[in-house]
Parts: sequence; structure tokens; C-alpha cells
Amino acid sequence: MQSKHFFSDAGYLGLSALNSYTLTNPSLGFDPENKVVFRRDTDTRKPKVSIVTGGGSGHEPAFAGFVGHGVCDAAIAGTIFASPSTEQIRNAVLDRVPTEKGVLVIPMNYTGDVLNFGVAVEKANAAGVRAEFFVMGDDVSVGRKKGGKVGRRGIAGSVLIIKLAGALAEAGGNIDEIQGLLELARSNLVSVGSSLEHVHIPGRGESELDEVPDGHIELGMGIHNEAGSKRIKATLPEVVSIMLKQLLDQNDPDRSFLKYDAGDEFVLLINNLGGVSPLEIAGLTNEVYKHLQKDYSQLKIVRVIQGTFLTSLNGLGFSISLLRLVDTGLGSGKSMLELLEAPSDAIGWTTAVSPSVWKREYPPVEFKKTTEADTKPTSLKVEFSTLKKILSAGIQRLIKAEPNITRYDSIVGDGDCGVGLRRGAEAVQALLDHDKSLSSNNDVVKILERIVGVVEKTMDGTSGALYAIFLNSLVAGLRAQDAETKPVSTTTWARALDHSVEAVGKYTPAQVGDRTMMDALLPFCTTLQKGDVHAAAAAAEAGAEATKHMQANLGRTVYVGGEDEWLGQIPDPGAYGLSEFLQGIASAL
Repeated sequence: MQSKHFFSDAGYLGLSALNSYTLTNPSLGFDPENKVVFRRDTDTRKPKVSIVTGGGSGHEPAFAGFVGHGVCDAAIAGTIFASPSTEQIRNAVLDRVPTEKGVLVIPMNYTGDVLNFGVAVEKANAAGVRAEFFVMGDDVSVGRKKGGKVGRRGIAGSVLIIKLAGALAEAGGNIDEIQGLLELARSNLVSVGSSLEHVHIPGRGESELDEVPDGHIELGMGIHNEAGSKRIKATLPEVVSIMLKQLLDQNDPDRSFLKYDAGDEFVLLINNLGGVSPLEIAGLTNEVYKHLQKDYSQLKIVRVIQGTFLTSLNGLGFSISLLRLVDTGLGSGKSMLELLEAPSDAIGWTTAVSPSVWKREYPPVEFKKTTEADTKPTSLKVEFSTLKKILSAGIQRLIKAEPNITRYDSIVGDGDCGVGLRRGAEAVQALLDHDKSLSSNNDVVKILERIVGVVEKTMDGTSGALYAIFLNSLVAGLRAQDAETKPVSTTTWARALDHSVEAVGKYTPAQVGDRTMMDALLPFCTTLQKGDVHAAAAAAEAGAEATKHMQANLGRTVYVGGEDEWLGQIPDPGAYGLSEFLQGIASAL
């Protein structure tokens, strides 16, 4: 693999690359603190739905290259191949794009992106801004059996979804119309990629990944260096034939994601994963088109798009995407093809920036900063001393259980669950003990907002993101009940918890029986509807205990294996830790 780079500092490289978009398109601004590229021409255009996307660096021109008139309003970058943080995304949604017509957030289907973008969406809704969430997934290389509840990964076909969203928003479509269009597009979109080699990340040592042997190709290699569905030795015609079969074989129950009939019209997108020369990409486009004409002549390819849209650093590979054009039901000028061809000045798309953009003088960028303190107070009252007593009881029980949680997670996970939970619990306890402003505050929503901020800063990983989504939506669920001044009751909490469970369900498919923290959380919330906190905590304990006998359907335990050693003995660490916290709360009541 190619391990030589001009830049040795990946962090500096990322910032430099993002800033370059403001040099090539003067209508854009760059917030280096949050790594957000955004449009700053909002004073010259009509109000519209804002489209926000993003993901890890290393996929350029995605995603910052698709910010501009006709596509996106902002894009947020993480480090190489890693999701941006919740705070980066929240900043973009609330402070870098107009919000009066709503904000549609569209990440790709990877766990970190789904969870972190999801937290930001919930925080925006909790702050009173309408934000909706749509996840992009188009890869067919991982079939239904292996993909399971996670679903299809997002790869280069997602670029077409981004363009459709931006064009319809620019044309005045409302947020519901745009979401409907994207759901229609996703159900008619398929992609698959192949690569001759893994990639090397600037600033790192030699990769430990196996090199792909000469003459072989990795079918379905992911855009984050993930191994493909299989490695084969084949000629280019054979490879293209296999890829098209994965895309279009309607008799394959595992990969048949697209239904079509003879005469249906398609857009074909050939994407360069970053390291293939323009000469070879042109040749690959021709090879794919030849095979479509020969083996799938019943399909009508009405547009062919070729280029570098979504990469894997200098990946020595390419992907094929096919979008079936169907009626959008939106009327004249808003067909899929018309929206794809609508004007755009985003550098990552195919249309050059118009001369008028260059002629205009732009004022200096003034950054707005929205903080938790800016959110509106509520009339939902609670005695701080009582709330502190209850939460502290749960926190202390959780801290006491940390050695067991860590031991369990060392066997069935990566060993960091207990440490992460303890770190968050201790930080919340410190807030309750030492922040004098809280002791004089009886607004439960404002208190919880402070706690949420601490959890987000101190808890990382998947569990941290799940807790952040849950707590942010809990705030929104409480705020929705702010009708009149009243003390918070068990019924108030139960309703808010229902809202939280619904919100978490948007970002994870986990249910009772999947061996996750949901095995404790869902029984607690369901039982609390009857008004008995002690019974609800007992239900959470029983749910956590039951995970000892479950095989994992989600989470890192899926990959660990070795069930013979722990099945029937070790509970899910996340479910156990949450159960301990909830039992501690119940003990204080």
C-alpha cells in the first residue's frame, strides 16, 4: 500500500483541507474550532430548509465539498475515518445555518455518525428548533444476513441523496417533502465498491492490515478500510460482472434491495475511491457501461456521472451506484433527474461556481454561540436537595459496581464500559456537590441540561452517545409538559421517559433481547407507567440479569465470540451498570 504523504500531521492536514474550500468558493465560511464549513450567503436568499451533513475526514470532497448553493448548507468533519463530536454537530445545526424553516441532518449509516448526529438532532429539538434526521445507506456488499439490524452502510451513492436533498430545499420544498423524497431515493438506490489495496493514514506507522495480493481484488471493501465481502482473483470483466450481479440480481434474497422492471430509467454513478487515475476511472466507466448494455439491456441508463465524489483517502478502488428514477409526486421541475441537474456551485459536485459569486463582496464572518444557558426556563419544579439525594444514591451505587462492570466488559467487550460510566457518574456528582448555582435552582429542565452537558463531556464511546441521546430527549420530553407551574411527579417522569425511549429508537435498533443496556432501560420505563419506582427498578434488575443467557445481536460483543466461556454467567455490562444506578435511585425513595 502507498504509505508516503506530503503531510505527516493528520490534524493539521484536515484543517488545511477544510479551509481550502473557502479559497475555492468565496461564499463559504469555515469555523476551525468545530471544523464546520458553511454557507454565508444567507442574506441574499429566501428562507429554506437547511441541509446539514458530515462525517469523518478522509472522504474528500465529501462532505465539505458539497456545501454551497443547490446542495448543503453546512458540513462537519471529524478526524480521519471518525465521526465528528456531538458538540461540533450541535454548533453547526444551531449556530451555522438558518433554522426558521427547519434543519434536515443527513449522516451516513455508521454507528458513530448515527449516534453523534442523533444527539445533536435531539439537542436542537430540546432547544426548540425543528430538526429531523435521515440516515443514508446504499451499500449492497454487506447483505441482509450480515448487516442485520444495522442495515446498509453509506457509500458513494449517498452523494446522490445529498444532491437531491439540497436541490429540493433550494426549490422551496418543506422538510417533510424532502424527507419523503430521500426515503424514495434510498429505496431505489444501490451501490457496491471494490479495491486493490487497503489505505494508509498520514502520520501513522505501517498498517498492520494484510496487503491485498497481486492479481486479487477486495469486493465490497468499506470506505474506512473495512474488509470486503470477499477477496477474489479475477480479471476486470469478471469483477465488474460480479459487482453488477450484486447490484441487480433480483433473485438474491440477501442482496436484492432494488426492484425494477424492463424499461426503467437509471442514473449510473462511477466513483473514484481516491487513488485511481482519471484515465483508469474513465476506462472503468466504459467497462461498467458495456456490461450493463450487454447483460442488462432492459435497463435504460439515461445519465452517466463519473468522478471523485466520496473517497477513502487514496483508496485504490472504485464504486458503482445505480439510482432508479421514479416519480417524486412533487410536480414540474422536481423530478429526480431535474433535481440532480439543478444548478449548484458546490465544489464537490460537477458545476463550476458562477461568476456572480466571485464578484460579490462578503462581510467578515461573525460567529454566533448558543449555550445551554440560552434555553428557555420552565415551570416544572423540583426541590434540588431532594433531586440531589436521589441522584447521588444512584451514582454511589454505580461507582461501587464499577469493578464488576469493568470485569464483565473485559470478558465480553473492550473493558472500558465501567471506567466510562464511573467517569461520568463522578463528574455529575461533582456538579451536584460544588455548583452553587444549582442549589438555588428548582427548574428541573435547567438542572438536567447542566447534567447533560457534563455527561457529554466526560463519557465517550457508544454508551456515552446513547446516554447523551437519552438525556437530551428526556429534557425535550419534560419541556413538552411545561403547561403550568407544578411539581414534577412520577407520571411526569414516565411520560418524559417514553419520549426518550422513542428518540433512542431512531438511532439504534436495539430492543429487549438484543443484550444491550435497553434490556434494563425498557423494562424500567414500561413498569414506571404504573407509578411504582421500586417495581420499575426491580424490572430493570431482572432485565439485566436475563442478559446473562442472551447471545449478542448488537455491540462489540457480537465480534468477541467465546460464548461458551461466558454465556449464562456474565450479564451485559451496560445493562448491569444502568440497573445498579436505577436500583440506587429507588433506594432513596
